[in-house]
Amino acid sequence: MSKVRVEKDSLGEVEVPVSALYGAQTQRAIDNFNISGLPLPTSFISSLGIVKAAAARANADLDLLEPAMAKCITEAALSIAEGKHHDQFPVDIFQTGSGTSSNMNANEVIATLATQQLGQTVHPNDHVNCSQSSNDVVPTTIHVSAEQAITHSLVPALHQLEGVILDREGDLQHSIKTGRTHLMDAMPLSLAQELSGWRTQLIMAGERIDAIRPQLRQLAQGGTAVGTGINADSRFAARFCFHLNEHTGQTFQPAQNYFAALASQDTAVALSGQLKSLAVALLKIANDLRWMNSGPLSGLGEISLRPLQPGSSIMPGKVNPVIPEAVAMASAQVIGNDSAITIAGQSGNFQLNVMLPLIAQNLLQSIRLLANSCKSLAENCITDFKVNAEKIEANLAKNPILVTALNREVGYNKGAEIAKRAYQEGRPILEVAAQMTDLPMEKLAKLLDPKKLI
Repeated sequence: MSKVRVEKDSLGEVEVPVSALYGAQTQRAIDNFNISGLPLPTSFISSLGIVKAAAARANADLDLLEPAMAKCITEAALSIAEGKHHDQFPVDIFQTGSGTSSNMNANEVIATLATQQLGQTVHPNDHVNCSQSSNDVVPTTIHVSAEQAITHSLVPALHQLEGVILDREGDLQHSIKTGRTHLMDAMPLSLAQELSGWRTQLIMAGERIDAIRPQLRQLAQGGTAVGTGINADSRFAARFCFHLNEHTGQTFQPAQNYFAALASQDTAVALSGQLKSLAVALLKIANDLRWMNSGPLSGLGEISLRPLQPGSSIMPGKVNPVIPEAVAMASAQVIGNDSAITIAGQSGNFQLNVMLPLIAQNLLQSIRLLANSCKSLAENCITDFKVNAEKIEANLAKNPILVTALNREVGYNKGAEIAKRAYQEGRPILEVAAQMTDLPMEKLAKLLDPKKLI
């Protein structure tokens, strides 16, 4: 069996592995919460390190920590922010609703590291957690980690996908295809126009996400236990945000109202809703790609996606649209995450929301899934799909709906007769219209020219 040491907290003695950097409260959480086997995301833990470092620096500014101790706490916290010691954060996502176990996990690990460096005892509560409560640290870290993930992951990936689509629009301006409404043949459009619709969906989704971010940059830190700021200097929140912004390059600021910042997670709910909107857009794009790629013989077969892997364990030569399928599943997960975040958001009972770890997990997972989905679509799907020009042109020539362009010349009812006959006989609309009207072939060809109909 692993060697253990005995640690004490307010409830008594606890056996902790000798090699662990954490202490009694973390061990109790490990023992108590055997729900999912999943710890909080590494991006949350890294942001928690940044929060703890900014708090230590603010406490030093206010003479609440000795400079040498604050320096050691800061360095230990930043080592966590850099991705070190993440194996020391095993607490399950499904824990106490305030996230106190994860806050104390950080306090204990940082205290151990700082004690080793300083050569004197650094206390997890009295020193590392000075001027703080789990009740403002965890909501703050949710906002910080989400803002960081959006800035450094989602926004670049979204812009990458938008840029790739824009490039393909330039390539496909002259590729004219049959449009579809209700999955049925409709008037033509160019592939460039079709892709421009996708790109605009993404741009608008990004704008909606950006609109939430000023609220996301308002932080609960300074509200401490219930929003009154008990045990925190009134200047702490401003100094905290100063150091946080210095490290991140962001523009975080104290919340307008700490009672709302602790009791509610409305901003997280709103952000999740906009992430869901982006997921819906990606799901639409993914399904369009799947339909356009379908076949290659009996489907639409308008495009051919790059083959990435064998598609069947039993059917040789089969290749499937794996990237659109993966993106569709990721989008479905984001939509499900939003439902969970919505339920969690209404769990703000009096002065504290008590589903904070769930919100942290789902929000950060949604951002990660969306960023990676955008990147995958850009690099492995949209950038190099091939247009099957012959198939597109053949379908377009036989599209009876082109008769819509003759409405002003022959009327709706006559047009319907022409379309019906073209469908039944499988003939080009131009040929049938020439037989069923008195319009000259030259005029018909001009009226039915797909290039002029888009």
